[in-house]
Amino acid sequence: MNVKEIAKRAKEVSYKLTDISTEIKNRTLKKAAELLREKKELIEKENQKDLIAGEEKGLSKAMLDRLLLNEKRINGMIQVLNDVASLNDPVGEIIKMWKRPNGIKIGKMRVPLGVVGIIYESRPNVTVEAASLCIKSSNAVILKGGSEAINSNRILVNILKEAATSEGFPEEAIQFIDTTERLAVKEMLQLDEYIDVIIPRGGEGLIRFVAENARMPVIKHYKGVCHVFVDEFADLEKAWNICFNAKVQRPGVCNAMETLLVHSNISDAFMPTMIEMFKKAKVELRGCERALQYDPKYIKPATEDDWYAEYLDLILAVKIVDSLDEAIDHINTYGSHHSDAIVTENYTNGMKFLNRVDSAAVYINASTRFTDGNVFGLGAEMGISTDKIHVRGPMGLEDLTIPKYIIFGDGQIRE
Repeated sequence: MNVKEIAKRAKEVSYKLTDISTEIKNRTLKKAAELLREKKELIEKENQKDLIAGEEKGLSKAMLDRLLLNEKRINGMIQVLNDVASLNDPVGEIIKMWKRPNGIKIGKMRVPLGVVGIIYESRPNVTVEAASLCIKSSNAVILKGGSEAINSNRILVNILKEAATSEGFPEEAIQFIDTTERLAVKEMLQLDEYIDVIIPRGGEGLIRFVAENARMPVIKHYKGVCHVFVDEFADLEKAWNICFNAKVQRPGVCNAMETLLVHSNISDAFMPTMIEMFKKAKVELRGCERALQYDPKYIKPATEDDWYAEYLDLILAVKIVDSLDEAIDHINTYGSHHSDAIVTENYTNGMKFLNRVDSAAVYINASTRFTDGNVFGLGAEMGISTDKIHVRGPMGLEDLTIPKYIIFGDGQIRE
């Protein structure tokens, strides 16, 4: 089946999905969770094919880590399906209702976007996250994963379709472009007649290509250049733990810290211990001139490009700043408007940072690693948007709906 035919079928079924009850949607999600549990060995076997092929192609450790489906991650997908099933169904929710002087009642009701296309690289768990959210929000989904995860994605889609068929949910609402050909992406981006929105998840190159070539609206984030600012009023124990976690816990993801900013008034107390912690974790540090002074043998000089960099690796840029304002200006200039944090015990400084940093998620005294739909209680996420129209931050169930005006009259006509 060609891409146009896939999109056409998704569009046709999308008009019928609002008739599907919440009960059927929840049963489908729970059945998919059961099937994932039953077929763990098969999933791992198919995933192993992708991992072997990825190693032969010379994929980086970070890419292979994203590709891996071990027992823990399969359990994570099972949890996602059950979590989404437990969430309130947003479809049909009346957001607001008011009455006009002529007696007409006007309201706003949540309805599905329609057909959601998602183009993603590496991480096969996105298949389950995206499909689960679209099932629950009554959207048809078209999944186009990367060639490096073709076997993993295929088995996961087959399981989702089996669950849908079993529980009476239209399996044609879950469409998969089962090819490694790049031309399929180009064709998909031209099908605005059938696809209502495209969500790219992957590297900056993919996202820019999609944004520049798509005829339909695109919900995107280019990079995750995330910062932690250690304020002069920071609790040092909190600061060391937060900064270490934000960089080291999982460096190859978009909500990991890429630049550390430290107030000069606290840098002498903070930096030596922080450097030792990073050394033990084998984090490469690239610092400004003032940061270099703390360990000139270990810290490399930072270039202008380092302040813009999304390393997705155990590499960190470090800068000493003289004020909260300087830290905020640096973040708004070099950051990607994804996730940024301040460590401080000063309420005024914390609130100023919260209000002035122009990012989708802004933290006080917590690691940036929490920016995640599931962690935020959204069940799962379609992605993390750094756009400012329709949705910003982790995109969950409600974000896959839009308002529709509904009007109740009793014969009124306009004079």
